[in-house]
Amino acid sequence: MQIMNRRFAHRLGRVWRWATTSAFVVGLLSLAWFVFRTGTKPSRAAYPCQRVAAANGTAWLATYVLPLFAVTGFIGENRSWRRRLLTVVVVVFVAAGAAWLANGPIGLNATAAGEVRLVLEERRASSFPTSDLFVIDGTHGNDNGIVELIGLMAEEGTLFYRSDSAGSAGGPAGLIGSDNVVLIKINAQWDQRGGTNTDLLRSLIQAIVDHPDGFAGEIIVADNGQAQYGARGNGGSMDWGWNNAEDRSQSTQDVVDGFAEEYRVSTFLWDRITGDAVAEYAEGDTEDGYIVAVEKNPSSGAITAYPKFRSAHGTYVSFKRGIWNPATETYDSDRLKLINLPVLKPHSIYGVTGSIKHYMGVTSDTLTWRAGARAHNYVGAGGMGSLIAETRIPTLNILDAIWISLSPGSGPLVRFSNATKVDVIAASTDPVALDYWGAKYILTQGARAKGYKYVTSVDPDSSGGFADWLRLSMDELVVAGHRATVDEARMNVYVREI
Repeated sequence: MQIMNRRFAHRLGRVWRWATTSAFVVGLLSLAWFVFRTGTKPSRAAYPCQRVAAANGTAWLATYVLPLFAVTGFIGENRSWRRRLLTVVVVVFVAAGAAWLANGPIGLNATAAGEVRLVLEERRASSFPTSDLFVIDGTHGNDNGIVELIGLMAEEGTLFYRSDSAGSAGGPAGLIGSDNVVLIKINAQWDQRGGTNTDLLRSLIQAIVDHPDGFAGEIIVADNGQAQYGARGNGGSMDWGWNNAEDRSQSTQDVVDGFAEEYRVSTFLWDRITGDAVAEYAEGDTEDGYIVAVEKNPSSGAITAYPKFRSAHGTYVSFKRGIWNPATETYDSDRLKLINLPVLKPHSIYGVTGSIKHYMGVTSDTLTWRAGARAHNYVGAGGMGSLIAETRIPTLNILDAIWISLSPGSGPLVRFSNATKVDVIAASTDPVALDYWGAKYILTQGARAKGYKYVTSVDPDSSGGFADWLRLSMDELVVAGHRATVDEARMNVYVREI
């Protein structure tokens, strides 16, 4: 019986592989789906799945049907059948052409999926200790949104600039010093609206180099697209052709190059070292690569890994331990500042990508897989919280919610055609509180405003999925001594509309 089952499964597998790779079968099924799904509502032809089906169906007609018109006697004198077939061909060609003209190749130049104005209310904490959240409503990324954010933070006691002389946004307790090495962690695995807004990135870099004491430090824009998946199936890029910006051709590399002549600003795509296991500088290893933990985290089961690399300007950076000085053979942890700059979006597996999930672009999926605990599989167990707790918590988290997907269960790919203009950025030193608030008041509220009924995957107050693993991540941070909360009674939310 087992042998028969195996033979049947083998034959079924062969049939399935043939059906899914046969141009004839795929084209025929695509044509049938296009006709059935479009029905009497032509506007559906602009849906992404319909544009793909139309393209496949058109290719099938052109390859297998149209040549038959030239074969004498195939249709014979049955002009009625000839007219019907010709009508189908014309309908598919016209619909495919209309979808193409309206939306470009599979949505690449598509118009946005509308605009949503959210109701973002201030609140004050009633319990302690508190986490402060700062929200700018109405920013486009290429305006003064970051400046307004820094100003709002300063008004409420969180100074962006560290300076010996007190100023409007600076003081001895500020976050960013004039000689710091600032590592900006972005999302570079996806193009279009799936990656961090490059206008926002440019504004942030400008704010850093406009330090009141002058900026003599260094800025490194980095991410790990894992050399897998992503917009082209091979990981991330700092130079996508289509980008999340007002000028869609403006890539991360373009932004960085605009500062590189005057300041020490560069990019580092960790994809190129994500498969290289190395030791720390203090152990005599100067090669770029990843440090992999020897043991699993006892609570989440995750194995942590973090990058160690030399920047384009010769600075030795350990993500965990800080800036390495080869002359003194010492680390300066405080000199390295991390700004976590994710684009907020739904995720098809884990519900929400925000400040916490963004750390998948810090670890090495490849090396943790080899070690027996693939990082991506442990997000749901609080693994990203373990990673943050065992390596480095961000100096500041800034959520990019300017152009985002409001479709629960979608993502991490966000095409131009599927993005909604929300025009919000939000920041906090508490990544958990920021993710909770962003998921509840941006993603969940926005999804409901768009008419989606099933929003549990992005709702931080639901049970299961995102809501659960966010709390597990919070537990990891709290045990490590970091402030993190999902309790709104402990959140101060400051909102400024511009």
